Amino acid sequence: MTAETEGLFTIPTAETPRPEPVRATAPLAVRMRPRTLDEVVGQTPLLRPGAPLRRLLEGGSAASVVLYGPPGTGKTTIARLLGTAGSRHFVALSALSSGVKELREVISDARRRRDQHDQQTVLFIDEVHRFSKTQQDALLGAVEDRLVLLVAATTENPSFSVVSPLLSRSLVLQLQPLTEDEVRELLRRAVTDHRGLDGSFSLTTEAQDALTRFAAGDARRALTALEASADGVADTGGTVIDVTAVERAVNEATVRYDRQGDQHHDVISAFIKSIRGSDPDAALHYLARMLVAGEDPRFIARRLLVHASEDIGLADPTALQAAAAAAQTVQMIGMPEARLALAQATVHLATAPKSNRIIVGIDEAMSDVRAGAVGAVPAHLRFSRYAGAKELGNGIGYRYPHATADGVLEQQYPPDTLVGKDYYRPTEHGGERTLRERLAKLRRAVRGSKDESA
Repeated sequence: MTAETEGLFTIPTAETPRPEPVRATAPLAVRMRPRTLDEVVGQTPLLRPGAPLRRLLEGGSAASVVLYGPPGTGKTTIARLLGTAGSRHFVALSALSSGVKELREVISDARRRRDQHDQQTVLFIDEVHRFSKTQQDALLGAVEDRLVLLVAATTENPSFSVVSPLLSRSLVLQLQPLTEDEVRELLRRAVTDHRGLDGSFSLTTEAQDALTRFAAGDARRALTALEASADGVADTGGTVIDVTAVERAVNEATVRYDRQGDQHHDVISAFIKSIRGSDPDAALHYLARMLVAGEDPRFIARRLLVHASEDIGLADPTALQAAAAAAQTVQMIGMPEARLALAQATVHLATAPKSNRIIVGIDEAMSDVRAGAVGAVPAHLRFSRYAGAKELGNGIGYRYPHATADGVLEQQYPPDTLVGKDYYRPTEHGGERTLRERLAKLRRAVRGSKDESA
């Protein structure tokens, strides 16, 4: 049950003392924060019966956890629910404003509570990725001894941002963005619940859909936009939140993207894979996400340059030219105009015939070299413009290709151990189809008519 006193919403539970009350003037997202496990929306795989997180929330386990996921997926909510399970003492710190001193004070208090009251402390650290290595190391002993039950939240991949010893002592749980149906459920609940809009407004289906799209799986974002829309309607004396009210309150969806975190890696990975998969529409979507989020266009241009050779190569020799032109445009003109060159290069590369034979060829050659398959440079190919070179046999027997009508003649070029080795094997795609036929003729002419490897 929830009691309302002096404009405050209290959140009592049967097992623990009353947490701090939530003020009626608090943001809608705070007022609507789930008070029990049953009120949590989303994260079904992590909360199903028997799942590790479910056992933690029900007080049946005492493992430290790292909650990893995008904003608005319930990390803080789950941390606070963990703090109320099993009569635990809950302490929240923010990595933005706390340091080693504050950590030591919490650990000291946790030791006192354990020794004097047999009470475990739950330490919630928000944005743990902002802690330095020294600050994270300061937690190791307390986590190892279970002096504190650490609940760390981060929007960045903990493999990149949390020290390995702390990760090995914690259960890493990845939270997913809410589905559209889950966001709609939150919106409907917020409109009718007495902690929310308390039925004072109605929400049209079109407005609900607009808020859901805007939220992009972020519960806090959905509720913040709903509250802003309701405030706008209230200012005009209305009670109906329609799509126009939502559009007035929300101008542009902010792209969730961290240039230093895993979103940076995920989006650029999806961008390149969409180009490789010949889907220009998806590629333009990911390009737009990067540009709107403020990604360095030079970084995007560099990735296009790499992709042009890695996944297209000579199937379309103009792909590298297009990528190089886009990179030059970025340097000379900058944003926002450079977005056009980047988009042009993106579509060019996405629709080009694909071949990975350039990267396969050079990687095979480098692998052989690393394995010791180097061999001596044939004597007739060695540098011979110095005194004594002829006596060593250098350059003797070299045949000049331009002395023939075709500019191609039979002659050994690789070391003896690599004669007949094919590193470049063209596909039947695009320009490589023609190149494949020409290469077969070239190899027969250079290696001799008996060579059948081409």
